[in-house]
Parts: sequence; structure tokens; C-alpha cells
Amino acid sequence: MTEVVANADFKVKPLIPVTQALEKLLADVETDLVIEQVDLKNALGRVLAQQPTALVDVPPQDNSSMDGYAVAMASLNVDGATILPQSQRIAAGDDPQPLTVASVARIFTGAEIPSGADAIIMQEQVTVDAAGVHLPAGIKDRQNIRPRGQDLKRGELLQPLGKKLQAADIGVLASAGIDLLSVYKPLKIAILSTGDELLEPGEPIAPGKIYNSNRAMLTALITQLGMQVVDLGKVADTFAATQKALAIAADSADLIISTGGVSVGEEDHIKAAVDSLGTLDMWRIKLKPGKPLAYGRVNGTPIFGLPGNPASALITFCLFARPYMTKLQGGIVVKPMKFKVIAAFEHLKSGSREEYLRARYSEGEVQPFKNQSSGMLSTASRANGLIVIPADAVIQSGELVDFIPFSELLA
Repeated sequence: MTEVVANADFKVKPLIPVTQALEKLLADVETDLVIEQVDLKNALGRVLAQQPTALVDVPPQDNSSMDGYAVAMASLNVDGATILPQSQRIAAGDDPQPLTVASVARIFTGAEIPSGADAIIMQEQVTVDAAGVHLPAGIKDRQNIRPRGQDLKRGELLQPLGKKLQAADIGVLASAGIDLLSVYKPLKIAILSTGDELLEPGEPIAPGKIYNSNRAMLTALITQLGMQVVDLGKVADTFAATQKALAIAADSADLIISTGGVSVGEEDHIKAAVDSLGTLDMWRIKLKPGKPLAYGRVNGTPIFGLPGNPASALITFCLFARPYMTKLQGGIVVKPMKFKVIAAFEHLKSGSREEYLRARYSEGEVQPFKNQSSGMLSTASRANGLIVIPADAVIQSGELVDFIPFSELLA
């Protein structure tokens, strides 16, 4: 079934599927990136503008994978145990001497293998007495030796261009001897909220007022992406105030995000103000929650108009604004992983839109929260991901459903 809606001009248009809407958005990204250098300790969350190259082999030399004894295979008895004297002791960081013929070297985890040795016997497999070190039969060539360059080769290209650096990436770069990186300068994202009903936390509550959750939530989401927030606060519900705020936002940021005010009511001024400064497309997405989404440009600066309801704002940000911003930042856009999990619920009334249910996954099963109101954000806080219900689908308990962990959408 195709659901249709009327726009402001009363023309009937079909809803846009989620995948198609995202493709249209990403195709419209225009990047103008600035490259800067940062040292490794400040590189977490930054996006690579140049692929780093390993400066050394990792490990730089053959080393021992455990505490034990280094030996030359040529010194061992072919048919049985061997007793050999200890000729040196090698700790991690030592520069070993060549292994004396017909001897063993006491060696510790991570220590460099002495030349002439070609096997390590773990200490639990030997005994030591006045006669020497008793080695068992059956020792294999190169056993317990981590070869030079096993992890990385000198000159090897490491993380790809556009990679957002995580903790493990930082460790890899450090192991390769890299201390400076070329990264893209973080984007500046302007946020503004519309609605005379909004109060900021800390202000006294009053009749007809609510606290502004979207401002705090968007600030956190943008910060998690490693971008800078330009907070323009709450904008009065007038055309002049909205137009002025948008002009300031376009001049001071790389992208604008507004919440609310994109309808066609008398107090909704975002659409008219954007139209006066650029263009705004009002999209209706085949999505629940979050059907209304506005996208356009203000004096050349892209703008997302997210729904005012906080759960809808969160989900539309994750599905559309986040990948757009990632590409705008020069990053690699990766489709979030979905996992097939067992439905511990029934969804017997099919809908015409793809539905994203706030849910909690535990021990192989997933259960949505009963209240999925788009104005209810607490369920998103208690959830650890979203169930994806295809349009026109019916779900029986015990069936497999798609689940996207919030770790795929919010980091």
C-alpha cells in the first residue's frame, strides 16, 4: 500500500522510503574540508585526511610470546629430552647476545630472540637443577616465537582515508611510531530551537511551558561525533527572529539543525524563513516515528529541520543527519549493522511506514517498550537499540526481527 500526504500546495505526494531518502541526502553533500595536523594524544574521534604509514615493523624483531627458554633446534636430541646449561638471561628491552652453542637462554615475554635461537619452550614444561635445564622432547621449530612484522610491516598503509579514529586505532598508530596525523578540521554545527513554550533546565516551570530536551540532546549527539556546537539557543516564534537566527547560523557554521517549526501553522516560521534565504524541501518519510523531515540550504549552508517531538528528533538525527554529517566531515559512511534477534513480543497490526521501536535486547530476545509515543524520550534512555519493523509487516512472538544497537547509531 502506498501512503500519500498533501503538502502545503495541496499536491498529493507519496512518502519517501527511508533508504531512498538517505541516498538523496548523501548525493547532495558538498564538502569543503580544511586539513590540520594533530598529535596522537589529541587524535581520538578525529577523521583522517591522509593515510598514515607504519614507520617500523611491529614487532620490530622476533620476540618471545611467553616466559621460558630460548634454544637452537640443532642443540636438541632427536629422540628424547635434552639437558643444556643456561648461558644468558634476556628480559624485555634487553639487547641479547648471540646464543652460545649447546645452551639455552632464560627469556621473558616480549623479549627479543637471540640470534641462533629458533624455538621457545615455556617455563612450565622444563625443570632446572644442578645438571642444567631439562628440555622435553617434541619441541617444534619456531614455536612460541612472534615473528618480526607479524602485526605490521614497515611502509604498510594503516587506517583508510576518512576513518574516524577510535581507541584501538590510536594504539595501532602508536605501535607504528606515528606521533603526528593529518586530520580534517571539525565541522561547526549550529543548533537552534523554536517554540515559545520551551524553557531551559533550571528555569522555574510555568503553565503551558515544557523543558527543552532537544537542545541538550543534540549538543550531546554532535559532541559525540567529534564536531563543534554553535548553540544559538531558543528562537522566538516570529518570522523576523527566525530569519535573523538562520542568517547568523549560516554565517557561523557548516551545517544547521533546527527542531520544530517546520509545519505550515501560524507559529511555524522555519519554512518561510529558510525559503526567504535559500531553499527548503519538506519531505515526508515512510518512517515512524519521524515522518516530517526538512532539508535545504540557507545562504548555501545545509540545514536539517528535525521534528520537534524528541523521540522523532533522535531517530531522524540517527538515520539521516548523522550519516550526512559524517560524509560532510570527510568520514566514511558505514551502514549500521542490524542483528537478527528473537521477538519477545507480537506486532499484529501492520503499518504503511517502516517503524523503529525503542527496545531492550537481553539474552537473545528483544522486547519493545509499550509506549512508543514520539514525545516520550525516556524509553530511548532505557532502551539499548531499535527494532526495525518493515512496512506492512506483522510480527509473531518467536520470529526473528532486525535490531540495531544504539552503539551503531550514537557513537
